Amino acid sequence: MKNVLKWPSFVLVLILSLVLAGCSTGEESTNSSGGGDGENAAAKGTIEQIRERGKLIAGVKYDTKLFGLKDPASGEVEGFDIDIAKALAKQILGDETKVELKEVTSKTRIPMLQNGDIDIIIATMTITDERKEQVDFSDVYFEAGQSLLVKNDSAITGLESLGGVKVLAVKGSTSAQNIREKAPDAEVLEFDNYQDAFTALKAGKGEALTTDNIILIGMQQTDNNYKLVGGNFTSEPYGMAIRKGDTAFVEEVNSLLKSMKDSGEYDTLHEKWLGSKPE
Repeated sequence: MKNVLKWPSFVLVLILSLVLAGCSTGEESTNSSGGGDGENAAAKGTIEQIRERGKLIAGVKYDTKLFGLKDPASGEVEGFDIDIAKALAKQILGDETKVELKEVTSKTRIPMLQNGDIDIIIATMTITDERKEQVDFSDVYFEAGQSLLVKNDSAITGLESLGGVKVLAVKGSTSAQNIREKAPDAEVLEFDNYQDAFTALKAGKGEALTTDNIILIGMQQTDNNYKLVGGNFTSEPYGMAIRKGDTAFVEEVNSLLKSMKDSGEYDTLHEKWLGSKPE
């Protein structure tokens, strides 16, 4: 009699276990098949996000004369890179004013792109194999070369003069890495941005400042007590950086560059900011 009474209870427990197991399996299947709104948003291409938002968010320099420099009086950011950002906004949205400029430095620009804080980096960024592992690049839009900026009365003439010399550079730049390789006996001091590095040079904290020649020319234009020496000892091809895998946006940016060069707009901007048409 006792066994007969236990039997229905056993059956009931078994049935409940099967039902619960079935419910659990169903929930896991639902969660694993198709993401939520956050995942769908992350899966959208950059162009689609720009159009939905109604503006392009470009990471640019604020301290680099000729390419991206913020006027402290007006608050406006101007330069070669800035005008390219405006041209990209016009191509995608039909209006060059629909662009938000966010300040980046050599150190912060890739993390800001990867975090989604900006859509694109247009900030005197050299294309390198190391960086290609983190971002995708557009075609080259400017060719620069690393050089040295020193006082007019300096005895430094080039790399061969840097033994034991304090050389100033910017954190996260290819220039800091290059100078350590090409002048291993120099003492390299790194700063957060070009403005800080140039201020340090003028304060005597170093005897030379190194970065791309066109950036140094911009500094020289603000203070003619300095000169470039040593020629260009590296090749620095600039590209616009885009989130890894966004092929459609890379193609859009390359299309812009081609149309600007075909129409002569690129030559006009080059002459406007850099003093001459490209060779």
